[in-house]
Amino acid sequence: MNSAISERVELAKLCSSRDWSKAIRVLDSLLSQSCAIQDICNRAFCYSQLELHKHVVKDCDKALQLDPTVLQAYILKGRAFSALGRKEDAVAVWERGYEHALRKSADLKQLLELEELLTVAKPGKQDISFISDNHVADSKLSTPVSLSTPFADGKLNEPLKYQNEYNSSRLFQERRDVSKFCNMSNDKFDPRNRTNDEERSQSSLSLSELASDTNEKSCESFKNLTVLSDGSKLSVESADASENSSICGDNCYGGLSDLTSTNQMPHGLTNGTHNNFDTPSNSSDSGTGLSEKSELCSKSSAISSNSSDITEGHCLPNNSSDTHNEISDEAKRSKKFCVAKISKTKSISVDFRLSRGIAQVNEGNYAYAISIFDQILKEDPTYPEALIGRGTAYAFQRELEAAIGDFTKAIQSKPSAGEAWKRRGQARAALGESIEAIEDLTKALEFDPDSADILHERGIVNFKFKDFDAAVEDLSACVKLDKTNKSAYTYLGMALSSIGEYKRAEDAHLKSIQLDRSFVEAWAHLTQFYQDLANSKKAFDCLQQVIQIDPRYAKAYHLRGLLLHGMGEHRKAIKDLSVGLSIENSNIECLYLRASCYHAIGEYADAVKDYDAALDVELDSMEKFVLQCLAFYQKEIALYTASKVNSEFSWFDIDGDIDPLFKEYWCKRSHPKNVCEKVFRQPPLRDSLKKGKLRKQDIAITKHKTALLLAADLIGKKIQYDCPGFLPNRRQHRMAGLAAIEIAQKVSKTWRSLQADWKHSNRSSKSGKRHRRKERISLASQNRGGAGCSTSSSSETSASYGSGEDRCSSRPMMSWQDVYSLAVKWRQISEPCDPVVWVNKLSEEFNSGFGSHTPMVLGQAKVVRYFPNYERTLDIAKMIMRDKLFVHNKSDEPIDLSKEGKLENIEHAKSCDDLYELVGEDFWLATWCNSTAFEGKQLEGTRITLVKMAQQPGYDFAIRTPCTPSRWEEFDAEMTMAWEAICNAYCGETHGSTDFNALESVREAILRMTYYWYNFMPLTRGTAVVGFVVLIGLFLAANMEFTGNIPKGVQVDWEAILNFDPNSFTDSVKSWLYPSLKISSSWKDFPDVTSTFATTGSVVAALSSYDD
Repeated sequence: MNSAISERVELAKLCSSRDWSKAIRVLDSLLSQSCAIQDICNRAFCYSQLELHKHVVKDCDKALQLDPTVLQAYILKGRAFSALGRKEDAVAVWERGYEHALRKSADLKQLLELEELLTVAKPGKQDISFISDNHVADSKLSTPVSLSTPFADGKLNEPLKYQNEYNSSRLFQERRDVSKFCNMSNDKFDPRNRTNDEERSQSSLSLSELASDTNEKSCESFKNLTVLSDGSKLSVESADASENSSICGDNCYGGLSDLTSTNQMPHGLTNGTHNNFDTPSNSSDSGTGLSEKSELCSKSSAISSNSSDITEGHCLPNNSSDTHNEISDEAKRSKKFCVAKISKTKSISVDFRLSRGIAQVNEGNYAYAISIFDQILKEDPTYPEALIGRGTAYAFQRELEAAIGDFTKAIQSKPSAGEAWKRRGQARAALGESIEAIEDLTKALEFDPDSADILHERGIVNFKFKDFDAAVEDLSACVKLDKTNKSAYTYLGMALSSIGEYKRAEDAHLKSIQLDRSFVEAWAHLTQFYQDLANSKKAFDCLQQVIQIDPRYAKAYHLRGLLLHGMGEHRKAIKDLSVGLSIENSNIECLYLRASCYHAIGEYADAVKDYDAALDVELDSMEKFVLQCLAFYQKEIALYTASKVNSEFSWFDIDGDIDPLFKEYWCKRSHPKNVCEKVFRQPPLRDSLKKGKLRKQDIAITKHKTALLLAADLIGKKIQYDCPGFLPNRRQHRMAGLAAIEIAQKVSKTWRSLQADWKHSNRSSKSGKRHRRKERISLASQNRGGAGCSTSSSSETSASYGSGEDRCSSRPMMSWQDVYSLAVKWRQISEPCDPVVWVNKLSEEFNSGFGSHTPMVLGQAKVVRYFPNYERTLDIAKMIMRDKLFVHNKSDEPIDLSKEGKLENIEHAKSCDDLYELVGEDFWLATWCNSTAFEGKQLEGTRITLVKMAQQPGYDFAIRTPCTPSRWEEFDAEMTMAWEAICNAYCGETHGSTDFNALESVREAILRMTYYWYNFMPLTRGTAVVGFVVLIGLFLAANMEFTGNIPKGVQVDWEAILNFDPNSFTDSVKSWLYPSLKISSSWKDFPDVTSTFATTGSVVAALSSYDD
């Protein structure tokens, strides 16, 4: 009882301070105790303050199910519908509430409020909502990702995709769900936008400018920092007196390209603004009864016909950012446009009213403009120009369905009204109706085939919906017609980059910048282009240009912070992210990224603070939701790590200590609701920090630490792939070096012990044959693999290790998993926001298979990191199909390929299209690995999958590796035998040898185990780097140091995956690996890693000290 009262008091305080998010949490708690109708209504009210209108509707429905007479629920639900642009639904809800109020005694205040709402709503088309202009429309998306459209910004997968596997790190992914309307003023869409009065006073915005400024409600929370301030104004333009007048081609209202939006790019490029304004034709068909000398008609500017800015109509998973508007004031001021026909059959009064309505749209008085158009349409319901004017005003208010309705009526009234087709296409694109949008824009092109503007529009819509080939075609045609369209060049660059045409993409971006050196969006897009190709120097140069142009451009600091984070410069990243947050303090991407940087360097209090701030950010898009889910999980990991800071590093054991269900949800980025209810939560920060603050001795640099760090930095660099998309990361290099040295030190001790056994066995055996040691080798407390890493129960160890090689009774031995667990633990602590865990330590769902997924092609996009393996993988798929004569469908049922003609078709297949046409449905096939442990046995390797994309053209062509218990057992046995083979090869007569040729069998045994590791893929992520770190460590332990570099274009893990036999893999890598191996035992002089970096805190400090 006392608890409930205290919560009520807290609720009152939170509401008084307008902290609606926390108020909702309190109400959630109260409702979990007692489902009171008033609390449901209270929560709906809080949601309404946060503009989460769909949640408002949901709560009101709950309340009305319990009591259909609750007037407050009708009021709130109707207002939510109104804010979502569903006026008819709003009116219907209020009418039902009003009927209930009349039939029963009711709160008179609420009855009168309902009556007033209905009075305002019914007479005309004015906005019945009292909600401010920044409400988000609930467009019906073609994908269920976005929480609100078209203005809720939405990442990659993309796809969350993929191209970021933030890739979690693919910045600037075009996840925006924000639909921009015709270069509209930003502050009309979101009060958070910093449009200043001075800018707005300089000019009124044309309809074509509606959308370019509406990107601030993005998932990334990067609001546009510039606001259009062009000098163009709306008016009726005097044209010729042609009788067959229509909307002036594309020169009437501004193209609603701003209604549409760009989609997530694999490279996460943000939306640009189109600035190719059509020049009005003097021979326009827009007849008018007004004299050409009319000052009103000729002086006031038209709504620009060009599609100024297309932004996303729905969000796709994907990384994620908004950019400045791309329309220069000069470009806009230099053009005037004809807005609408003024027919001779219309009265002067109608003409002036039409002009006044247009002017009101320009001033942002949309409700008033609608009322003017309403009056005109009462007299002539089919007047096309008035319908288009009102539809455009609706579009500004995010009432897209009403806008589409008016554009449709205009088309019905005058099918040749190309402007209506174009605008309806843009509005449909904003709702995610890609097919219909393209159809309308294509129809608009029939009336003006050489319109650079419409080609620009359609190209961006194609880009948004990931038809990159069509986008390239349209945008290429556009820039041929309009060589000064910087926006078209920018989008062309993004589209070309998506399909792997990197040289042409770079040229297009540079051309955009050549046209306007101060075009910050073009510089930002070029930054992302270079970052995706791992060209950090050029990326930094571009960012410097952006900051010089606009020091207040928050996206630049986020981009640079992300780039620094990707290079392991976490402290420097924090500085940039802090600058970005000083400009936009609720930017969830900056908050989450800064939290992860603080987390990595051991600043746990700051990390938790930022994670909490990210959790409190208003939830209005799927991308924010995903980041909030990750913030929840990462906060728990930060609290866990803080509690282990002053403990031995061996006690840092995510795999053993963290609940399997938690790890499963963390890896899948799932909603944490079930986790909160079912698993143990970490203690609060104040408890963790009692023993979790970095001590001075952890941070202090000693002689031993310096020696180890210098050596680790040199060794760790050898893991770097010289391939597009792989940034060099100093932190990961140091992690790899320290892990490799520790592996060498521990494995060497194990081998010395085994060598002693071997000698003893030879002396005591008459036959001279060494007894193979078959029992599992285990490692004591100094095994940093941690508890629970081994697959065998014999992993239980003694409490201490000591100088183990001198102890005969309990010699310190290691299993293969103990060896790899050393590297896994270093990988976990080096980048704590990557969920690197052993797959068999996940929840019971492991039994149904936890699979990795690495795409080479997504739709038409070529994944920059992995597409280089495409041709080889396609050839291997064809070979397996010819050999096996069947593949499996998505239900795992076989599909026969032996029928006549199919073999020949397989031989001639050159693309995913060809293979899919041959099979006729989604399918997969499996590679295999020839077993070394069991002669004649074949293990299932990886699966090559071809899946047709549902909502975009193209295919998901990828490798997937399901890890099931049965597969785990097979590979565990193979790895056990491979590890034993290494020990046997080195611990006999070759032990300690410095003869390179004598160590041939050791080298081959190490490569053989590496081959099975890569095909096994037993980690949720990080398998590639862990595999190569162990390889380097084992070579060191055998006195062979890898002094070279992985050759350009080689990805060692793919070499293993795409070879069916370990010997083939060995042959493919030893040509460059063996010449770079030199005999060296200098590593033996290094201080012991375990004692030098004894605690978790000292390890964290070591990984974070290079940029102090």
